[in-house]
Amino acid sequence: MGETATTATAAASPLLTERELSKLHWRCRRGLLENDLFIEQFFAHFEPELTQRHAQGLAALMDLADNDLLDLLLRRKEPEAALDAPEVHEVLGMLRQSGGTPVLVS
Repeated sequence: MGETATTATAAASPLLTERELSKLHWRCRRGLLENDLFIEQFFAHFEPELTQRHAQGLAALMDLADNDLLDLLLRRKEPEAALDAPEVHEVLGMLRQSGGTPVLVS
């Protein structure tokens, strides 16, 4: 049921334009390789269907420090306080789904 509601909500939000996608790519550049791997796979899987709602959720996640973001991606933590919003949970689920477990490079 939650997946259908999420799909319906995302469908109500307009798709991102090419320029908005470009800005979002730039905004998502990270300093930690592990985060970049998740984000790269996220865009590879979901870029054609990203909406304004997704961009809002992703922007909220990109405001985090690299290690805090990685903790969320690896399910060490769940979103709290201001991050505990439906669009953040939706995008976080998409990131987790597309990223899998990153390969750690030493």
